[in-house]
Amino acid sequence: MCQKIYSDSDDGMDEFMDKFKTQRYKKGFSENNWEEEFNKIPMFMKTAPEEIDPKNYPELACLQSIIHDDDRSPEDQARTLKKKCGDQELNAVLLTNRAASHFHLGNMRSALNDAAAAKKIKPGHLKALIRGAQCCIELRNFSEAIQWCDEGLKEHSTDEKLRELRATADKHKRAAERDARKAKAKQKKLHGEKEALLAAIQNRSIKLLQPMKPHQKVPKEVTGAQVFLDEKGLLHWPVLFLYPEHQQSDFISAFCETDCFRDHLNVMFGEELPPWDTDRKYLPQNLQLYFEDCEKESLYQVDPEMCLLKTLQHKRFFVKAGTPSFIVLVKDSSFCKQFLSEKTVCDL
Repeated sequence: MCQKIYSDSDDGMDEFMDKFKTQRYKKGFSENNWEEEFNKIPMFMKTAPEEIDPKNYPELACLQSIIHDDDRSPEDQARTLKKKCGDQELNAVLLTNRAASHFHLGNMRSALNDAAAAKKIKPGHLKALIRGAQCCIELRNFSEAIQWCDEGLKEHSTDEKLRELRATADKHKRAAERDARKAKAKQKKLHGEKEALLAAIQNRSIKLLQPMKPHQKVPKEVTGAQVFLDEKGLLHWPVLFLYPEHQQSDFISAFCETDCFRDHLNVMFGEELPPWDTDRKYLPQNLQLYFEDCEKESLYQVDPEMCLLKTLQHKRFFVKAGTPSFIVLVKDSSFCKQFLSEKTVCDL
């Protein structure tokens, strides 16, 4: 008789949850019955019934049974209220039931702890072994899930649920290991590319305002672009052109180090001039380029026919925030004369 009680109380949660997910709740309150239904709930009862029928007043019957617990044995109380008692086999069932409740509530760590406690009391307890494996899979502890399944299959070698869970855990374990290998390979590749990039910058004697160390990230401009090394071993830089007269700027995301400034100026100010150049002064042949030495507060004029690399290698050029920047002025304009008068202009 006791064995039947344990078995019945051990296998109801999963079936209940499956049924609960597929069926709509049919006993909700309505406008016509809410007062009557509220009066059946102990907290809201106006008067208690003379006789407590468990079918009509299940909550009240439950409270009454708790009040009279002293009249029953600990085992009877445990079966009714799902508490621990002196019967270890029953405790294993109750722990497994609680593990099921935690599992369906999403409390995987608590469910696993209860399943482990049940297994400790009753090592071959099938439901505890299944629940433990399920929890480990949900927690992505796939190796541990396989251990739970293997332990269960030693005693329950034909159990389909354990076989299914083991196959699932093994599949996820292999996928996780594959993803880890891919991530490691990608990280190794990125590290190698970063080291090659840093070496390329250093070998060209290009100075960074804040020199990069091996553990630091490659400087990145606020737009997200950053210097990169192409397959031919050429550096491509994000470059910023500043137009102080109009408080405007242009951004080139990948300026190859072998390109000269004239090529880009012809594209930027060739067929179509920018809308802010209302006087139509910013023609390629009218433009002068400078870079600023912030430390000495001086300007160096850049020959438009010079390539970017040659400029970056200048002894007073420092790349700030991973982005070389240049000032563009219209030569002989009043703004240009005023701007240059406030700076010290040095020969390149």
